Amino acid sequence: MLTRLLHTRYRVHDLEKTVSFYRDVLGLQEVERFTSPRGAQLVFFKAPQSEELIELCKFDGSGPVQVGPDLTHIAFEVEDLEAFAKETASKGYPLSDGPVTTSTGSLIAFIDAPEGYEIELIQKA
Repeated sequence: MLTRLLHTRYRVHDLEKTVSFYRDVLGLQEVERFTSPRGAQLVFFKAPQSEELIELCKFDGSGPVQVGPDLTHIAFEVEDLEAFAKETASKGYPLSDGPVTTSTGSLIAFIDAPEGYEIELIQKA
C-alpha cells in the first residue's frame, strides 16, 4: 500500500543551468546531490514548506531529453505572484502565461524552466 509521495523526477540535459534555475530563480533548497550506481547525476530540491522532493536527473545514456508541449508540470504556491513574477523576470525568466484569476479568486501563472518543463505558480485567494 502506498503511504506518501517522496519525489518527482525530471530528466534534463543541462544539469547546472537547471539547478541554477530551481535554486536561484525559484528559491528551492538543494538537499542532496550524488551520482547513482548506473552513472546518473542526481540533484534533489525541496520547497520550504514541503516534504516532497524534486529530483533533477542527468543521464546521457537515456538519449536526448525531449519535453513535449503541455506534457507535465509542477505547481508551487506563492505568497505574492506579482512580486515573484517581477523577480523571476529580472533573472531572465518572465511568465510564459498568465496571470489569470480563477473562479475561486486565486491567481495562476506559468513560467518555463530551462529544459522546457512548465512551472505553475498559484497565489491562493
